[in-house]
Amino acid sequence: MKIPSILVVDDDPDIRTIIRIALTKAGMEVVEAATGLLALDQLLHDKIDLVILDIGMPAMDGFECCKAIRVKSNVPVLFLTAQDDEIDRVLAFELGADDYVTKPFSPRELVLRVKAILGRGKPYVQNLLEYGDLKIDPDRHSCTLDGHDLELTVTEFAVLRLLMARLGSVVDRNALIVALYGENNTLSGRTVDSHVRNIRSKAAELGYADIVATVRGVGLRLGSCVPQSDVP
Repeated sequence: MKIPSILVVDDDPDIRTIIRIALTKAGMEVVEAATGLLALDQLLHDKIDLVILDIGMPAMDGFECCKAIRVKSNVPVLFLTAQDDEIDRVLAFELGADDYVTKPFSPRELVLRVKAILGRGKPYVQNLLEYGDLKIDPDRHSCTLDGHDLELTVTEFAVLRLLMARLGSVVDRNALIVALYGENNTLSGRTVDSHVRNIRSKAAELGYADIVATVRGVGLRLGSCVPQSDVP
């Protein structure tokens, strides 16, 4: 079994040490970077399975670093933040983050959250899931629209797969949050909306404007998954 490789990005060496010790005890490999620029360089040279990224860094903060990461990679990103501000949390998810932890944090909780994110990439089932032009392969962690790759983050992939599993049904946002992050979380429906906006934006670039439909006051369901030009 492959040992997960985690990139820890924080300008505070003490924080990096705490995280390294906790993750190493949990059986993971740890790569460290003190700046956002060094983190981007590490991603070019190492096979990284997840990035733990501090928001409050000098020169290039975590938000800017995440933007740069998302240009070339869908590697899972977990933000570390000293602020418990919903605006910052929503911005983090809109940039493609998979989760966040507020400082000061419990190393044990951090390890559990890392394991949860990595676990989202594991298949629920062995069969290819298809609806319209959408195909989801849980084993390969791939998603295509009419044969074109739909590049999703781990959490965006999980959202779309959950909606596919409930095909024809409307899924409440809170139920999606629980399925993604577990019972003990403080996230709001805006978190799901951030991931859904990202999914819609990426699908729209391929000509699919209705991949996720909103049922006002109820929740979300999988859309028609046909090109916009084919919608009557």
